[in-house]
Amino acid sequence: MTKRARAHRRGRDALATGESRCRGASPVAKESRARRRAGAVLCICFVLGCAEPTEGLVSGRVTVDGAAPASGSIAFFPADGRSGTAGAAIKDGQYAARVAPGVSKVEIRVSKVVGQKKLYDAPDSPVKPVLAELLPARYNDESELTIDVKLGENEKDWELTTK
Repeated sequence: MTKRARAHRRGRDALATGESRCRGASPVAKESRARRRAGAVLCICFVLGCAEPTEGLVSGRVTVDGAAPASGSIAFFPADGRSGTAGAAIKDGQYAARVAPGVSKVEIRVSKVVGQKKLYDAPDSPVKPVLAELLPARYNDESELTIDVKLGENEKDWELTTK
């Protein structure tokens, strides 16, 4: 029997008995390697899990003339211009957004349906709603609203009027 055939037979026999075919890797070395990998994974999870928060969670209610709008949007623009903008959808008067800490200008938009428009110039064309801004410009394009966001949770309700 050739050297190659004997090596093949040894490998096949080792597989059948569950022994390792790896040369130079004792069971102790394999266990040590597994422990090092597990330790590295735990360290990474610990570091990522213990990282300091870099944003504030801003949440609350929006009301327009005392009623919660079905939908809308809220946007946060940092006053210093150094961090990114943030925003969220308003659903049933509720919103929640992750915002960079510091003073931010706030823009709130709520639309209302003012009509319908055909999608195509055909008699059986589907229609889409035509929307207009419900809120005055002082709440969006020329916003006077601001918030000072702190790290962690921030709650802010906005009571707006259309007049």
